[in-house]
Amino acid sequence: MLCMSSVVTLCSAAYLFALRELLRGYGIHIVHVEAGTEIPGSYWGESEAGLVHNQLFLRDDTPLHSALHEACHYICMDDVRRARLHTDAGGDIPEENAVCYLQGLLADRIPGYSREHLFADMDAWGYTFRLGSARTWFEQDANDALAWLLRHNIMDAAENPTGQLRR
Repeated sequence: MLCMSSVVTLCSAAYLFALRELLRGYGIHIVHVEAGTEIPGSYWGESEAGLVHNQLFLRDDTPLHSALHEACHYICMDDVRRARLHTDAGGDIPEENAVCYLQGLLADRIPGYSREHLFADMDAWGYTFRLGSARTWFEQDANDALAWLLRHNIMDAAENPTGQLRR
Protein backbone atom coordinates (compact mmCIF):
# COMPACT_ATOMS: atom_id res chain seq x y z
CA MET A 1 0.00 0.00 0.00
CA LEU A 2 1.19 3.51 -0.73
CA CYS A 3 2.21 6.14 1.81
CA MET A 4 -0.88 8.36 1.42
CA SER A 5 0.69 11.76 1.98
CA SER A 6 -1.83 14.60 1.89
CA VAL A 7 0.58 16.99 0.15
CA VAL A 8 -0.40 16.16 -3.43
CA THR A 9 -2.49 17.80 -6.15
CA LEU A 10 -6.12 16.75 -5.94
CA CYS A 11 -8.87 16.39 -8.57
CA SER A 12 -10.43 19.70 -7.64
CA ALA A 13 -12.73 21.64 -9.93
CA ALA A 14 -9.67 23.50 -11.23
CA TYR A 15 -8.45 20.30 -12.92
CA LEU A 16 -11.67 18.37 -13.51
CA PHE A 17 -12.69 20.06 -16.77
CA ALA A 18 -9.25 19.66 -18.34
CA LEU A 19 -9.03 16.03 -17.20
CA ARG A 20 -12.47 15.31 -18.68
CA GLU A 21 -11.49 16.87 -22.00
CA LEU A 22 -8.16 15.05 -22.11
CA LEU A 23 -9.64 11.63 -21.40
CA ARG A 24 -12.76 12.00 -23.53
CA GLY A 25 -10.69 11.33 -26.65
CA TYR A 26 -9.79 7.93 -25.22
CA GLY A 27 -13.43 7.10 -24.51
CA ILE A 28 -12.94 7.45 -20.76
CA HIS A 29 -15.84 9.00 -18.85
CA ILE A 30 -15.27 10.63 -15.47
CA VAL A 31 -17.84 9.96 -12.78
CA HIS A 32 -17.67 12.33 -9.82
CA VAL A 33 -18.38 10.67 -6.47
CA GLU A 34 -19.69 12.69 -3.54
CA ALA A 35 -17.43 13.37 -0.56
CA GLY A 36 -17.53 10.62 2.04
CA THR A 37 -18.82 8.07 -0.46
CA GLU A 38 -16.83 4.95 -1.33
CA ILE A 39 -15.20 5.18 -4.76
CA PRO A 40 -16.43 2.33 -7.00
CA GLY A 41 -13.67 0.35 -8.68
CA SER A 42 -10.89 1.68 -6.45
CA TYR A 43 -8.20 -0.97 -6.10
CA TRP A 44 -6.50 0.72 -3.14
CA GLY A 45 -9.60 2.24 -1.54
CA GLU A 46 -9.40 5.49 0.43
CA SER A 47 -9.36 8.39 -2.02
CA GLU A 48 -7.71 6.51 -4.91
CA ALA A 49 -9.41 6.68 -8.32
CA GLY A 50 -11.58 3.75 -9.39
CA LEU A 51 -11.94 2.13 -12.77
CA VAL A 52 -14.92 0.14 -14.05
CA HIS A 53 -15.07 -0.45 -17.80
CA ASN A 54 -14.55 3.00 -19.34
CA GLN A 55 -15.64 4.92 -16.24
CA LEU A 56 -13.06 6.64 -14.06
CA PHE A 57 -14.49 7.31 -10.60
CA LEU A 58 -13.05 10.07 -8.44
CA ARG A 59 -13.84 12.49 -5.65
CA ASP A 60 -12.55 15.97 -4.93
CA ASP A 61 -9.96 14.39 -2.61
CA THR A 62 -8.69 11.92 -5.23
CA PRO A 63 -5.06 12.65 -6.12
CA LEU A 64 -4.72 13.84 -9.71
CA HIS A 65 -1.83 11.41 -10.21
CA SER A 66 -4.14 8.53 -9.21
CA ALA A 67 -6.76 9.58 -11.77
CA LEU A 68 -4.08 9.78 -14.47
CA HIS A 69 -2.60 6.42 -13.45
CA GLU A 70 -5.91 4.57 -13.67
CA ALA A 71 -6.76 6.30 -16.97
CA CYS A 72 -3.38 5.24 -18.37
CA HIS A 73 -4.10 1.64 -17.32
CA TYR A 74 -7.27 1.82 -19.41
CA ILE A 75 -5.34 3.23 -22.37
CA CYS A 76 -2.55 0.64 -22.14
CA MET A 77 -4.58 -2.54 -21.64
CA ASP A 78 -5.77 -4.65 -24.56
CA ASP A 79 -9.39 -4.83 -25.73
CA VAL A 80 -10.06 -8.16 -23.99
CA ARG A 81 -9.06 -6.86 -20.54
CA ARG A 82 -10.74 -3.53 -21.19
CA ALA A 83 -14.07 -5.28 -21.92
CA ARG A 84 -14.10 -7.01 -18.51
CA LEU A 85 -12.38 -4.28 -16.50
CA HIS A 86 -13.56 -3.84 -12.94
CA THR A 87 -11.23 -2.48 -10.23
CA ASP A 88 -8.05 -4.49 -10.98
CA ALA A 89 -6.41 -3.32 -14.19
CA GLY A 90 -3.97 -6.25 -14.10
CA GLY A 91 -1.13 -6.23 -16.61
CA ASP A 92 2.54 -7.08 -16.35
CA ILE A 93 5.59 -5.07 -15.28
CA PRO A 94 6.40 -3.68 -18.76
CA GLU A 95 2.81 -2.43 -19.07
CA GLU A 96 2.93 -0.91 -15.56
CA ASN A 97 6.10 0.95 -16.53
CA ALA A 98 4.39 2.20 -19.69
CA VAL A 99 1.42 3.37 -17.60
CA CYS A 100 3.73 5.38 -15.33
CA TYR A 101 5.54 6.93 -18.30
CA LEU A 102 2.30 7.82 -20.10
CA GLN A 103 1.12 9.58 -16.92
CA GLY A 104 4.04 11.98 -17.34
CA LEU A 105 3.16 12.69 -20.95
CA LEU A 106 -0.50 13.32 -20.16
CA ALA A 107 0.26 15.44 -17.09
CA ASP A 108 1.82 18.01 -19.43
CA ARG A 109 -1.55 18.33 -21.19
CA ILE A 110 -3.41 19.50 -18.10
CA PRO A 111 -3.23 23.30 -17.72
CA GLY A 112 -1.71 24.26 -14.37
CA TYR A 113 -0.20 20.80 -13.92
CA SER A 114 2.88 19.20 -15.51
CA ARG A 115 5.07 16.14 -15.38
CA GLU A 116 7.19 17.94 -12.76
CA HIS A 117 4.12 18.32 -10.54
CA LEU A 118 3.22 14.69 -11.22
CA PHE A 119 6.68 13.45 -10.24
CA ALA A 120 6.60 15.43 -6.99
CA ASP A 121 3.11 14.05 -6.25
CA MET A 122 4.18 10.47 -6.99
CA ASP A 123 7.23 10.80 -4.73
CA ALA A 124 5.16 12.39 -1.92
CA TRP A 125 2.52 9.65 -2.21
CA GLY A 126 5.09 6.91 -1.83
CA TYR A 127 5.77 5.52 -5.29
CA THR A 128 9.17 3.84 -5.33
CA PHE A 129 11.57 3.66 -8.23
CA ARG A 130 14.99 2.00 -8.47
CA LEU A 131 16.78 5.30 -8.94
CA GLY A 132 15.04 6.97 -6.02
CA SER A 133 12.52 9.32 -7.63
CA ALA A 134 9.86 9.37 -10.33
CA ARG A 135 11.68 12.07 -12.27
CA THR A 136 14.99 10.22 -12.28
CA TRP A 137 13.25 7.02 -13.41
CA PHE A 138 11.42 8.89 -16.18
CA GLU A 139 14.59 10.59 -17.44
CA GLN A 140 17.16 7.80 -16.98
CA ASP A 141 15.56 4.37 -16.59
CA ALA A 142 12.42 4.21 -18.71
CA ASN A 143 13.67 2.95 -22.09
CA ASP A 144 11.52 -0.17 -21.73
CA ALA A 145 8.43 1.99 -21.16
CA LEU A 146 9.24 4.13 -24.19
CA ALA A 147 9.67 1.07 -26.40
CA TRP A 148 6.42 -0.44 -25.11
CA LEU A 149 4.41 2.74 -25.80
CA LEU A 150 5.90 3.03 -29.31
CA ARG A 151 5.28 -0.66 -30.10
CA HIS A 152 1.61 -0.29 -29.16
CA ASN A 153 1.20 3.04 -31.01
CA ILE A 154 0.19 4.89 -27.84
CA MET A 155 3.05 7.36 -28.25
CA ASP A 156 4.85 8.55 -31.38
CA ALA A 157 8.61 8.89 -31.91
CA ALA A 158 8.50 12.51 -30.67
CA GLU A 159 6.99 11.26 -27.38
CA ASN A 160 3.57 12.69 -28.11
CA PRO A 161 0.53 10.61 -27.11
CA THR A 162 -1.26 9.42 -30.24
CA GLY A 163 -4.71 9.55 -28.62
CA GLN A 164 -5.19 5.86 -29.40
CA LEU A 165 -5.93 2.93 -27.14
CA ARG A 166 -3.84 -0.23 -27.26
CA ARG A 167 -5.46 -2.81 -29.53
